[in-house]
Amino acid sequence: MPARPGVRFRPRARLRLSAAALAGALSGALVLGGVGGPAQATGAPSSPPLSPSSPPSPSPVPDRALQKRLDDLVRTAGGPPGAIALMQVGDRTTVHRAGVADTGTGGPPRADAYMRLASVSKAYSGAVALRLVDRHRLGLDDTIGRRLPALPKAWHKVTLRQLLGHTSGLPDFSTAPSFLEILLADPRHRFDSRELLDFVADRNLLFPPGSRYAYSNSDNIAVALMAEAVTGRPYERLLEQLVYRPLDLRRTVLPQGYRMPRPYLHGYDVTPPAPPEDISEALGASGVWASGGIVATPEDLNAFVRAWAGGRGYLSEEVRKQQRRFVPGAASEPAGPGTNAGGLAIFRYETRCGTVYGHTGNFPGYTQLAAATADGKRSLTFSINTQTSKTLKPELLAEVRAVQEDFVCALLRR
Repeated sequence: MPARPGVRFRPRARLRLSAAALAGALSGALVLGGVGGPAQATGAPSSPPLSPSSPPSPSPVPDRALQKRLDDLVRTAGGPPGAIALMQVGDRTTVHRAGVADTGTGGPPRADAYMRLASVSKAYSGAVALRLVDRHRLGLDDTIGRRLPALPKAWHKVTLRQLLGHTSGLPDFSTAPSFLEILLADPRHRFDSRELLDFVADRNLLFPPGSRYAYSNSDNIAVALMAEAVTGRPYERLLEQLVYRPLDLRRTVLPQGYRMPRPYLHGYDVTPPAPPEDISEALGASGVWASGGIVATPEDLNAFVRAWAGGRGYLSEEVRKQQRRFVPGAASEPAGPGTNAGGLAIFRYETRCGTVYGHTGNFPGYTQLAAATADGKRSLTFSINTQTSKTLKPELLAEVRAVQEDFVCALLRR
């Protein structure tokens, strides 16, 4: 596909004017639902739940039809300049791509190019925490009061389990006016990532811990701080020791600044009739850290989700059972394909063809899905280089979820 003409690079002064929109992208969703019953899913409406009386019937989608779906997605008004989907079954990997990774050069999306993982990063902080649980360094019922006593006393009864499952009630720092004021003034501001919770330290819990589901960026900041507290090691080092090295992830990093490693999938603001605007490096990663800052390639993301969703030996069977205790209707942000349910830093996606497990994410310029089967033998990463959510281009999100479901069906029939 030829390069799209007229890509814009916004000068610094104008960038400040759009920082509110960029900041809103950080906050995710704070949609509440009862833990004991169905919670309202975040994102576009989910597909109808699977009927217990009849098993799902796969609807095969030929490879040519899959490619057409991806091609049509990048041709959609307001849609992404590019998209890439990587599917692996056993040792066989198939890559579908459409559009461009860089509107300036016209180069296609690549499986070895870096991209922002957004809230899929929450699965990585979950992996650190649950591997520490397996090593008996942390317990799922450990509280903030025990591990992080310097945090507000009102938060002290919150447990690691509640943080990982977004049932903690912690207020979301990324919606705090003082945080947004800094971001408005300088979208590339270098925050002290370990002090992000200070922006909401004067606030009480939104609800009693464990009583509701509310997707919050604060949860995973607290998870990372707990991991640091029990090990005495920086979170970045723990990622290396517990995630990157065991899974041989050589192109996965957690940066602090705004620069992207090269080569990378460029991220765009697409607002017709204006041409796509490159915002890949418009925002720094220090303000999202363990909740959304990881950068990786589709190949590395695929290797991670295979282990996280069900790879044998990555988590013990007992911890895996705890990870998969799902809250019905608790959706990732944005919602993934099919009907969503939330576990411990992992989501279940029930589609018309079967079930996969993983995480989604969105960040200015990027929307992500990484998912795999319960045994980790079939996996999918699906990435587009523009942002969509339930409040930002919801029609596009509905289309993205439909295409994702087609890819899940293709994955499960192979």
